[in-house]
Amino acid sequence: MLDVYRGLLTGLHLMRTGRIEANLIALNDEFRLPCIPELVARKIHGAEKGTLESGETEFHRREYERLVAQLEAEVASTHLPEEAICRDALDDLLVRVRLRSVETGRSIISTLTRV
Repeated sequence: MLDVYRGLLTGLHLMRTGRIEANLIALNDEFRLPCIPELVARKIHGAEKGTLESGETEFHRREYERLVAQLEAEVASTHLPEEAICRDALDDLLVRVRLRSVETGRSIISTLTRV
């Protein structure tokens, strides 16, 4: 459930601010879902992959549906562009970072980064 909440709240935060925040504790400072602290505590103090009690499933299903509807509404009103506008620049950055991490000869790397 924590991963589901993290994904939905990250998406909502992104639609509103244009920034990615994937820390669920920080996100919950904004969204204030009362179930998050309890789920985090259960994960910290319990088994890595715990299960929900039968009565909890319906609550989290309703929260999921509510947050998905909220996310869909935010998508309609976001100031973010519909498509990425910096794809080429991002691709260039990734290539340069990867080339710098390659531990082959410096001459090969410097030749490739000038291309």
